[in-house]
Amino acid sequence: MKYSLLILLAVSSFAAAQDIHCRVVGIADGDTLTCLTDTRKQLKVRLNQIDAPERGQAFGSAARKKLSRWVHGQYVTLKTDGADKYGRTLAEVFSGGLNINKEMVKSGYAWAYRKYVRDTEYIRLEERARAASLGLWSEPNPIYPSEFRNGKKAGMVTQQIKPSYAMPKTGGKFTCSGKRFCKEMSSCSEAKFYLNKCGVRRLDRDGDGIPCESIC
Repeated sequence: MKYSLLILLAVSSFAAAQDIHCRVVGIADGDTLTCLTDTRKQLKVRLNQIDAPERGQAFGSAARKKLSRWVHGQYVTLKTDGADKYGRTLAEVFSGGLNINKEMVKSGYAWAYRKYVRDTEYIRLEERARAASLGLWSEPNPIYPSEFRNGKKAGMVTQQIKPSYAMPKTGGKFTCSGKRFCKEMSSCSEAKFYLNKCGVRRLDRDGDGIPCESIC
């Protein structure tokens, strides 16, 4: 009996850690996607060890678009690690030799999910992205997704802390000096100033409120 139980546990452990090859057919947000296997089975996948901004949160839309650019419509390999309480497959996602989970953190579009992180490289990548003010780290006080979620559950409106652009159009850190293109911007903060204070709408081509997404 004990021997049979050990075999069952070993098989279950192997199954939980198997690699799955599938095609990405949907992106829910910056850390959740839908994958279609060769047997036409749909898997809801939660990217393991990371936490991306939620929908309605600053950089939530940008994180979703970033993940979509990397994997939507692509065949990927999932290195699975069981499932979460919602039944989603937990996995590191690989495409073209890249660990997409780590790339999301490295580029500043997700946090290392410290509650669940086991690979300390995620934390190092987050620290580097923060130091370089990449992605969400261009904001002065980005709100951790779990805090945003808890605020919503409590029925509170979570205030996004955004850079203040109360400076006049001349003087201060930035001025409306005639710049019109993303390539002319020195930082995400300057791009936001030109969008919000100078009215240069061409910087936000998709109208999601985030200018120059190559640097924001």
